[in-house]
Amino acid sequence: MLFSEQLKKEARPIIDQIYKDPFIQGMLHGDLPVEATKFYLRADASYLNEFANIYALLIPKMENLSDVRFLVEQIQFIVDGEVEAHEILAKYVQENYNEIVQEKVWPPSGDHYIKHMYFNAFARENAAYTIAAMAPCPYVYQVIAQQAIKDNELNKNSILSKWFEFYSTEMDELVIVFDELMNKLTEFCSEQEKDDIKQCFLQSTVHERNFFDMSFHEEQWSYGGVYNE
Repeated sequence: MLFSEQLKKEARPIIDQIYKDPFIQGMLHGDLPVEATKFYLRADASYLNEFANIYALLIPKMENLSDVRFLVEQIQFIVDGEVEAHEILAKYVQENYNEIVQEKVWPPSGDHYIKHMYFNAFARENAAYTIAAMAPCPYVYQVIAQQAIKDNELNKNSILSKWFEFYSTEMDELVIVFDELMNKLTEFCSEQEKDDIKQCFLQSTVHERNFFDMSFHEEQWSYGGVYNE
């Protein structure tokens, strides 16, 4: 079994939990609370900004020009393409997307996730660690979306169904490229290194679950303040 396939196999139980959690179930049934939706949009806008920065940190670690070109394209997709998915949620709450995200949120779970990715980008020379920290994001969205569009419980009359339609295909290329890079960059790694990279991947999958959960519950810092990026 390829290393990338092993990672995805071990992550599936976590993704199954994400699918059953209230955020995705609210999306599925078309009754996600409005405030939770807006909280997600605000948190995800901050997250995607940092995700683009981490792509930029990966570029110097790439030896192949085609890989560099792909990373640059992904930065552009985050800037332009993924906003399409956000616009779907904005239409659901019947508010302007740009006005929604003017209010910034930086919840503890999102903070932890972003710092997890930055740690692996800065502290690990092998880019496999950074990719392992990033790859669960598109993979989780791909799996959840593809499962949802086949689910009899999907409310096809809700505009939220279009969010699932978007992610059911838009992540395909990125998942494939991340898989290829993961397999190539771990080819000569020791078993201990591979286990560390696997833990990194699984931790990010848990972070994905926490991100949806924090949005549903509108997570705040316990001391009552707000930490801004």
